[in-house]
Amino acid sequence: MTTRLLLLSDTHLPKRAKDLPAEVWDAVDRADVVVHAGDWVDEATLDHLHARSTQLLACYGNNDGDDLRARLPEVARAKIDGVRLAVVHETGSAQGREKRIDEGFPDTDLVVFGHSHIPWDSTTPRGVRLLNPGSPTDRRRQPFCTYMSVVLDDGRVGEVELHRIVRSGPVSEVST
Repeated sequence: MTTRLLLLSDTHLPKRAKDLPAEVWDAVDRADVVVHAGDWVDEATLDHLHARSTQLLACYGNNDGDDLRARLPEVARAKIDGVRLAVVHETGSAQGREKRIDEGFPDTDLVVFGHSHIPWDSTTPRGVRLLNPGSPTDRRRQPFCTYMSVVLDDGRVGEVELHRIVRSGPVSEVST
């Protein structure tokens, strides 16, 4: 069995943009599971993404108010296609991140996080894949707004693709 994930974080709607880019909504339509690692800012985005997604796995972020915190967990967990997945907004500073993930998520294969708006793809010493999709609406110090897609296949994390959002169309990088 193959499962296609769409990874999002730090959408900050409607503060950073009025809506998600059209290519992100197209990716939502193609995904088996949409994963959002917090900082929604408004409930309307959660409602819209929930309605349009086949399945949504999400947590709240530090910029999310009481309304979103009442609806979402701090850490969301699921087992999808044999992969034990956790979604959390913040993981602390980049220094020592992999060690903290190994200690804090012992029964996890993949951790998706946000907060920094900086794409991240690494593997901890214990073998946990650690992904941050960046932000599709607020690039901060990055050259592009971004999101990720991931293929889960028979209990393993397969292809991970970072999608760059540019005015003339998306540019993608693939890693495995």
